[in-house]
Amino acid sequence: MPFTPYHMGPGMLVKAALRGGFSLMIFGWTQVVTDLEPLVAMVRGTGDLHGYSHTYLGAVFIALFCAGTGKYAVELVLRVIDGPLIKTAAVPWWVAMLSAFIGSFSHVALDSIMHADVTPFAPFSMASPIHGLISRDEIHEFCVCTGVVGLLLYGAVSAVIWRRQRAVGRT
Repeated sequence: MPFTPYHMGPGMLVKAALRGGFSLMIFGWTQVVTDLEPLVAMVRGTGDLHGYSHTYLGAVFIALFCAGTGKYAVELVLRVIDGPLIKTAAVPWWVAMLSAFIGSFSHVALDSIMHADVTPFAPFSMASPIHGLISRDEIHEFCVCTGVVGLLLYGAVSAVIWRRQRAVGRT
């Protein structure tokens, strides 16, 4: 699923569940970095479309890179967006790491189901045991549904929190 928003659906559901314990921006950054290899292969017309970046071993390195770069990028973006209103724009390291690892491992898992050329356990095994587990359309439906459910849950919980804070402020 290169260059599509589908990977963000499961990320939105995780964000709804973990709220401040998960960075959707770092998760998204990880999706982009993971798909740089297919982009280069498409542009050049050579190389593996889903090579090293679509293995679990590669996912570890991508997650480490994205956690480190994403943490600082997200902090900068939050400071620019919120300016002096924000109390702190710090992203804890554990949140950056968790978000990047969930991002890279979920990307490999979803693409392992969809694409025949993904060998998630390379270089140790060239097997792709979950390829074709569900259809391409079912993967897309899963990603869209998790995104919609995650967005609705995030919105509902945010509304409850906002009402409680507002009620406390009135007393």
